[in-house]
Amino acid sequence: MMNDILTQLGDILEERKQADADSSYVASLYHKGLNKILEKVGEEATETILAAKDAEHSGDNSDVVYETADLWFHSLVALAKLGVRPEAVLEELARRFDSVRPRRKSIPYG
Repeated sequence: MMNDILTQLGDILEERKQADADSSYVASLYHKGLNKILEKVGEEATETILAAKDAEHSGDNSDVVYETADLWFHSLVALAKLGVRPEAVLEELARRFDSVRPRRKSIPYG
């Protein structure tokens, strides 16, 4: 399911590159350029940090989930602006997971 959502989002982000700036939020970001997109990534990162700090004290994670979604979204917009598809990030995560996953010959659990 996650791969499907990211693939669909990647397709939409690509389509928005050709759209008029006033036709969608993403198209307007593309027309403003990479610096504006990166500014949004920075804003969302800060909001995610603040939400996580609040969540630690309140026990309510809803805002940190919401802000993380914004951070991921704007990061994907930045990647798309650079010609990178979401699948590239998934492949990198899979590569990292494979490199740290315990092997059967490693120290037994328990």
